[in-house]
Amino acid sequence: MTMMILGLVIFLGMHSVAIVAPAWRDAMAARLGAGAWKGLYSLVSLVGFLLILKGYAAARLEPTLVWVPPTGLRHVAALLMLPVFPLLLATYLPGRIRTVAQHPMLAAVKFWALAHLLANGMLADLILFGSLLAWAVLDRISLKRRAPRPVPTAPTKPWNDVLAVALGLAVYAGFVMNWHYRLFGVSPFG
Repeated sequence: MTMMILGLVIFLGMHSVAIVAPAWRDAMAARLGAGAWKGLYSLVSLVGFLLILKGYAAARLEPTLVWVPPTGLRHVAALLMLPVFPLLLATYLPGRIRTVAQHPMLAAVKFWALAHLLANGMLADLILFGSLLAWAVLDRISLKRRAPRPVPTAPTKPWNDVLAVALGLAVYAGFVMNWHYRLFGVSPFG
């Protein structure tokens, strides 16, 4: 569990620099150069992410039960997961979805984390998904106070929304049918 928590501190810490120290972030990006800053940011984030994965896998071997989610919450979780992949894709395929959601990736993280909190009752699950949900909420709040940064995207086109929804639902179906089990050893519907 310690490794997972360390990974969360590193990963979310790096992703929170713009939240807690935007002036420092901008100064570092200016001093190092945009490419070097992005490289450092990516490397530190990757280290944190790998520690999260390894720590979470280890924590699953010695689970600590906090609560037993009612079976019906799996269905609620499945519904909450429906918009996750379309929102993720809408981040990079600008259209009406991105305009309405404003920050579709953060919305996707919030839906994903909440769904997993509802469907899982182990301590590692609560720490992992609770941390990511809390971070996404704080980041969204902070974005209202920060100057927007450009996100690399495809050109805005009328078909982007259709593409985001169609591909997103296809990825969702893939996870429900097989990918989630293959990647994580857990079938979403038992």
